[in-house]
Amino acid sequence: MPIFEYACQDCGREFEAFVRSDTVPECPACHSVSLTKQLSVFATSTATPEAAPMAASPCGSCGNPGGPGACRFN
Repeated sequence: MPIFEYACQDCGREFEAFVRSDTVPECPACHSVSLTKQLSVFATSTATPEAAPMAASPCGSCGNPGGPGACRFN
């Protein structure tokens, strides 16, 4: 089930809800169905060189689709 973010037009509460295609979401505070779907954002993480140092050997750092050790470097 996808998670959607909504804002209630009646009481102003913002909330997330699991919504199936056959259900109508409602505000958990006032039970209104007058909702506005909000733009959802997702979190990403980027590693900095200080947080995740590069491997000492070339193995695993080239991005070979066969995975680490699949290239000709030993």
